[in-house]
Amino acid sequence: MSKKKLMLLGGLSYLIPVIETAHKLGIHVITVDYLPDNTAHKYSDEYHNVNIVDIDAVLQLARELQIDGIMSFAVDPGVITAAYVAEKMNLPFQCSFENACILQDKSLFRKFLKDNKFNTPKALSFSKEEDALNNVDDFSWPIIVKPVDSAGSKGVTKVEEKSMLPEAIKRALDKSFSGKFIVEEFLDIVGFQSSADCFTINGHLDYCTFSDQIFDRNIANPFVPIAEIYPSTMDMHYQNALKGDLQRLFDLLKVKDGIYNIESRVCSNGKVYIMEVSPRGGGNMLAKLQDMAANQNLIENEVRKAVGLELKPMCNPLYDGVWASFALYTSNTGYYDSIRMNSVIKELNVKATFINVQKEDAVHTFTGANSCLGDVLLRCNDREEMDELVYGSSNWLNIIVKSNTRD
Repeated sequence: MSKKKLMLLGGLSYLIPVIETAHKLGIHVITVDYLPDNTAHKYSDEYHNVNIVDIDAVLQLARELQIDGIMSFAVDPGVITAAYVAEKMNLPFQCSFENACILQDKSLFRKFLKDNKFNTPKALSFSKEEDALNNVDDFSWPIIVKPVDSAGSKGVTKVEEKSMLPEAIKRALDKSFSGKFIVEEFLDIVGFQSSADCFTINGHLDYCTFSDQIFDRNIANPFVPIAEIYPSTMDMHYQNALKGDLQRLFDLLKVKDGIYNIESRVCSNGKVYIMEVSPRGGGNMLAKLQDMAANQNLIENEVRKAVGLELKPMCNPLYDGVWASFALYTSNTGYYDSIRMNSVIKELNVKATFINVQKEDAVHTFTGANSCLGDVLLRCNDREEMDELVYGSSNWLNIIVKSNTRD
């Protein structure tokens, strides 16, 4: 009997746990992107050099290879392509291609939420700076400007006054695939924003969780998270309200089986907001962390779903201690040398380390997920201990970046 074939779009290290899981299930893994040196290609069974945003080229390749499933796990630019190929080849996917397009476009998603009476920030989308400048006077300041189709906090700016808008628009357009950006009201968060991977089976939200997303306001892009901590400190009243809203959203979208990366928050007006829902696993090894922390099967079930295998039962997680995915990043530009950790912390609290770079690779100041050097998965007995590690990382973690390769 021939092996099932799974196509993975992208080649970042976030795909390694997916590839390893697929191999354990006896699945042949094909990775695809236009960067042959990407890490994941070293772990897959075969690699093809095709741009993952070229939906017709990927579809042609998928048909030639007669794949059984396709995923764009933790790779936002490939989600639309994966949905398109799945629909054209009648392969499993979380939702229809049409609804994937809604979820992946921030302006379309905001409109969908508004039309269906969900809480959502006031938002307008534009493709030209002039149109935005002429239509933002009704907003209360500050506002947020970001690309409609980019993830990982790339191109996001908080704008305090109108004179700052042109530069923010330029930054957003530089990171937009479609040449569009969105302007939306700034929401005052209570507590922490959440970013977590959830899973539906037969359209029902069987696995749902929330996190505390941690930011470093002193880095170049203060909107890129440096850590995700589980379990969340969000009040259960708000967690239950979000679960209800998410289930209603999934009912409206007629979703099927699969993983979703979901961002949500509670605001000072007492309302809960679904900010983003993407039909893919999240970055920063979130699914890997959640599986380790609660002994569940997010990654395995997503692989099983993709190739049509029976899913394992899932339920809302109960965490063994306090866990975090901590981003490895630098505020310097130069060449990566090494990462050094306190030996006691490494022994007691570090449960896994994933490095995206090699010695002497060029590295840049942390402005988005694409400049992350890797991730450390941490476990502590309580939240106080975890906060000491996350907020005091300089006490146990040293990332060495040199000014040139000869230093």
